[in-house]
Amino acid sequence: QVQLVESGGGLVQAGGSLRLSCVASGRTFSRYAMGWFRQAPGKEREFVATISWSGGSTYYADSVKGRFTISRDNAKNMVYLQMNSLKPEDTAVYYCAATPDSYCSEYGCSTSSKYDYWGQGTQVTVSS
Repeated sequence: QVQLVESGGGLVQAGGSLRLSCVASGRTFSRYAMGWFRQAPGKEREFVATISWSGGSTYYADSVKGRFTISRDNAKNMVYLQMNSLKPEDTAVYYCAATPDSYCSEYGCSTSSKYDYWGQGTQVTVSS
């Protein structure tokens, strides 16, 4: 069992930056692929970024590529999402997710159904 807790959300002006953090419980964290997803009001949850167990493979949604960076520190059971050049359309609740799927662990996965564990979410609001 893995428990995930996100932090770092808040209100920021367009063009600003935020760094989201997600701490995971459980001794097998380093074997899990991690992902960040987001859900805006009235919209479905969407993929943002994913990272393999080693950190050697990352993948981003086109909408955030070049602006967001996902990283992890297995020694601290942490995964991060650095968000730069934020836009009002980035406003959403951001969720951290973990999956033990062997393929995902090696390469990362963008499909939410692959993820078994989810955090409670953290609100990010970008004002124009």
